[in-house]
Amino acid sequence: MALRDTSLPEPSGPVSPAVRPLDPADRERLLAGAHHDPHALLGAHPVPGGTLFRALRPFARAVSVLVDGARSGLAHEGDGLFSAVLPHATVPAYTLLVEYADTVHETADPYGFLPALGELDLHLIGEGRHEQLWRALGAEPMTHQDVPGTRFTVWAPNARGVRLAGGFNFWDGTGHPMRSLGSSGVWELFVPGIGEGELYKFEITQRHGDRFLKADPMARRTEVPPATASIVHTSHHEWGDDAWLAHRGDIPVHEAPFSVYEVHLPSWRPGLTYRQLADELPAYVKELGFTHVELMPVAEHPFGGSWGYQVTGYYAPTARLGTPDDFKHLIDTLHQTGIGVLMDWVPAHFPRDDWALAQFDGEPLYEHADPLRAAHPDWGTLEFDLGRHEVRNFLVANAVYWCEEFHIDGLRVDAVASMLYLDYSRKPGQWTPNEHGGRENLDAVAFLQEMNTTVHRHCPGVVTTAEESTAWDGVTRPTHNGGLGFGLKWNMGWMHDSLQYMQHQPVHRTHHHHEMTFSLAYAHSENYILPISHDETVHGKHSLVSKMPGDRWQQHADHRAYLAFMWAHPGKQLLFMGQEFAQTTEWSDTHGPDWWLLDPAHPTEPHHRGTRDLVRDLNTLYRTTPALWQRDTHPTGFQWILPDAADDNVLAFLRLDANGTPLLSVSHFSPLVRHDYQLGVPDDIPAWHEALNTDNARYGGSDVTGRGLAVPHDGHLRVTLPPLATVWLVPAPAV
Repeated sequence: MALRDTSLPEPSGPVSPAVRPLDPADRERLLAGAHHDPHALLGAHPVPGGTLFRALRPFARAVSVLVDGARSGLAHEGDGLFSAVLPHATVPAYTLLVEYADTVHETADPYGFLPALGELDLHLIGEGRHEQLWRALGAEPMTHQDVPGTRFTVWAPNARGVRLAGGFNFWDGTGHPMRSLGSSGVWELFVPGIGEGELYKFEITQRHGDRFLKADPMARRTEVPPATASIVHTSHHEWGDDAWLAHRGDIPVHEAPFSVYEVHLPSWRPGLTYRQLADELPAYVKELGFTHVELMPVAEHPFGGSWGYQVTGYYAPTARLGTPDDFKHLIDTLHQTGIGVLMDWVPAHFPRDDWALAQFDGEPLYEHADPLRAAHPDWGTLEFDLGRHEVRNFLVANAVYWCEEFHIDGLRVDAVASMLYLDYSRKPGQWTPNEHGGRENLDAVAFLQEMNTTVHRHCPGVVTTAEESTAWDGVTRPTHNGGLGFGLKWNMGWMHDSLQYMQHQPVHRTHHHHEMTFSLAYAHSENYILPISHDETVHGKHSLVSKMPGDRWQQHADHRAYLAFMWAHPGKQLLFMGQEFAQTTEWSDTHGPDWWLLDPAHPTEPHHRGTRDLVRDLNTLYRTTPALWQRDTHPTGFQWILPDAADDNVLAFLRLDANGTPLLSVSHFSPLVRHDYQLGVPDDIPAWHEALNTDNARYGGSDVTGRGLAVPHDGHLRVTLPPLATVWLVPAPAV
C-alpha cells in the first residue's frame, strides 16, 4: 500500500452517469456486514457498455481507478460506496486511488482477486482431514496473482457475514467484508499490501444480526495479554537442530532413559524472555542430567498467573515472553544442548471468553450444542464437540502444528480422563449414555486415536503422554490393537499412594506399607511416567519436602530417600521445578522457585544444595544404568527382594537390564539405623558395591554407609541400612 501526494490532477477518464445502483437488499446486507459474496458486488465486472467498478471505502473523500497511468474518478453512491462504468471491454489491470482528509493511498483492489484458497484445501477442511490446517486457515502472508499481501481465512459456518477489522482500517470492518467459499463454512479475503506485524480480528455478524469481534482461532501470534488481537506472522527462524531430530526416535521412548524437568516458563526465573531463558535453562537442565524439559504454559491464555490450561490461542505461543520465533530459538537451543522438549497440550476444554472460541459465530461451534455436553462441570469452561469433524481437525492439526513448526518432541495431554467419560463429574440425569448404553465418550476415544496416529505418522520420534487418572484399558496400547495410542501415561495412582505413605509418621508407615507396594502390581500394564508435578505443589498441598513429617533433618532425609525410590521404581520420572533442591514453599507465579535457598549464607543451604547434587547423581547413574530404564515395561525387568518388610519400613527390589545385569534398590523409611540387615540376592553375583546412598554427607545426610564390598553368603547379603534413606547397590566389577 503506497502513499501518494495529495495534490493530484483531476480525474481524466469519463465517468458514466449510467451507473446501476446496487439492489437495495444487497446494499443493506453489504453495509450491515451480512453479505455472503461481497466480491460479486465490489471490484470490477463486465457490464453492457464497459466495466463496472465499485469500491466500498468508508470515510474516503474520493476514489479513482488507475489503468495504465490514466485516472478515472468513481461517483459516490453514499455510505462509502463509489462506482462508475468505464469504457473497458474487458476487466483491465487496475489499482485504486483512495483519497482521505490528509492522505491518498494507492492500492490493489482486494475485490479484484480470485480466492487464494484452493479446492483441495476446502475439500480437506470439509472432510475434517486437513492435517496442516494452519496453512489453510488464519492469516497467511503471500504473493497472490503477483501482488504481495495477506490471505485471511476463517471457519464460521453459522455466520451471516464476516468482515476483517484491524489496525490497517482503524478497527472498522465495513470496508473489508469477506466472502463465503461455498458449503465449507470458510470465509476468505486477500488484502494486498498487508504484511506481518499487522493486528486484526474477525467481525462476525451472527444469524440474528448481532455483530462482535473475535480473535483468530488459528492465529500464530497474539498481542501480549490482556490485549486480545491476533497478529499476522511469518517465521524467519533458521533451525540448527537437524542432528537432534535425526536421532530422537532411534530408541522407543519406553525403552530409553527419560527423565523430565517440568518448568513453568514465566516463573522459573521471573522476568526472563524466551531468548533469555535460552541462555540459562538449557545449561541448568543439562548440568542436572535431565533428558527432557516439559514446558508450561505454552499456548496463549488470558490469565498469566495460571498453568495456562484455559487456552484462547491454540496456535500461538504466549506473547508474554516474546515472539513465536523467540520460542523456536529456546527450543532450538535446548535441542542443540541435547535436551528434548515436551509441552502441555489442552484439547479437553476451553474458556468462555467472549472474544475467543466460545460461541464463535454466534452459536455453539467448537463446543457441543447440548449445554449439558458443552459445560465442563468442574472448571467453568466449555468442552470441545469432538463428534464434529471440523473441530476434531482443528485439534489434530494443532497437535501436528506444534511438532512440525516448533520441533516439539512430545505432547503431555491434559485431563484425558475428563474426555473419556460422559459422566465425568456429572450426576445422574446430567449425562446421556452412548449408543451402546455405556458411559464411554466414543467421540473422544476416536479423537485421541486419530490424534496419536496422525502425530506419530507426521513426526516420528515424538511421544504423547496422557494425564489419565483412571484404569482405562490400553491408554498406551497401539491404536491398531484397540488402544488409545499414547506413548506414556502418567501414573497418578503411584503418585497418590506413595505421597500418602510418605506423609505418615515413620511409626505409622508400618500400617500403610501397601501404599508403596501396590503400584508394582500394575506397573507393567501401561508405559508409565511417575509424576511429581506442578499439581502437587499448590492449593495447600505443600511442596514435596514440606509434605514429609518430622523435624527439618527428617524431612530432607525423607525427601532424598523418596526421590531415589522414585528413580529406581519402574517407569520414567517427572519432577516439577524447585523440587530438585527441596523447595520449602508452594509454587508462586510471582517469584517462582526459592533460589535463595541455595545461597551459601543460608543456614539450611547444605540440605538444599545436597538435594540438588543428589538429583544430578540420580540422573547421571540413571542414564548410564540400563537396568533402570531398558525394560521398564517388561515384568522381567523387575524382581522383588523384600516386598513385605512392613514392620521395618523397608522395600527392596532388583531392576534388571536386557542382559540380566541387576541394580538392587533398598529403601528404608524409618529413622533407625539397621545393622546387618539381611537381604536375599541372586547367587550369581559374587559381590556388590554401593553406587548411591541418599544418607551420604555430601547430600546432607548422616553418612551411615556400607563403604566397600558387600559379599553375600548362602544367597543372603548383610547390609547396614541408614536412617530414612535409599541405597543402590550394583555388582562389583571383577578384579
